[in-house]
Amino acid sequence: MLRSIFASVLAVVLLAGCGKSNVCNYEPCDVKAPANEIAAVQAYITNNSIQGAVQHCSGLFYTIDTLGTGEQPTPCSTVTIDYRGSLTDGTVFDQTTSASGPATFPLGNLITAWRNGLPYLKTGGTMTLYIPPTLGYGTFSSGQIPPNSILIFKITLRGVQ
Repeated sequence: MLRSIFASVLAVVLLAGCGKSNVCNYEPCDVKAPANEIAAVQAYITNNSIQGAVQHCSGLFYTIDTLGTGEQPTPCSTVTIDYRGSLTDGTVFDQTTSASGPATFPLGNLITAWRNGLPYLKTGGTMTLYIPPTLGYGTFSSGQIPPNSILIFKITLRGVQ
C-alpha cells in the first residue's frame, strides 16, 4: 500500500515537472528559420527602409522602439500586451483595440517568434517583430493568414506575471 502511494506521488511530481520544464527550459535558438525565409524577411526590411532591425539567432528580426523600464518576461511568464499583426502587404489580420483592451497569454503558448522576441522588452516597452514563416504559422493558414506568410507584429508589453 505504501509503495503504491509513493509511486502515485512520484508519478504526479514527475509529470508536473515535465510540463513546466518544457516551457521554462526553452532554448530560443533551437528552432531556426531556413535561409530562404530569412532572406525574404531581410529583403522586406531593406525594401521598406526599416532601420535598426536586429537578427535573432532563430532568424527572427526585431526592432525595439522603446525598451521599457519594468519587469522582463521569461519563458514561464504570462504577458499582457497590446498588439497589431499584419502581413507584408499591410493587411491587418489581428489586433487589440481600446474596446477589447490588452490581451493576456502565457508566453510558452505563443508562436516561436513571440517567445524569442518578447523577453527583450521590459514592461512599457514597444517592439516590432518581423517573422519568417517557420517561426510563425509555417505552412498552415490561420484566419486571414495564408500559409508561408511573413508576419509583422507591433507589440507593447503592458504587464508580466
